[in-house]
Amino acid sequence: MPENQEIKIFSGEATRYLTEKIVKYYGVEMGASAVTRFSDGEFEPRFDEPVRGKEVYIVQSTCNPVNDNLMELLIMNKTLFFIKISPLDVIL
Repeated sequence: MPENQEIKIFSGEATRYLTEKIVKYYGVEMGASAVTRFSDGEFEPRFDEPVRGKEVYIVQSTCNPVNDNLMELLIMNKTLFFIKISPLDVIL
């Protein structure tokens, strides 16, 4: 992990426990994010804090339900891509 740049580690819905262990090990706080689930099965992940100028990590598993977890990861990744976060690292 870089020494000069602030890092943010976000968790997908499937990996809260693992992410809590990772942030505790590195001595940082877990990034604030949430997933809104709609009655039609759609969902919308969002980041509840600024991430520009920071190194961002997303921790997500592809366990069951695989489709939902993978789509959540891809949508989180796409959101960060559109606001030009670089670098962005994914931990599966």
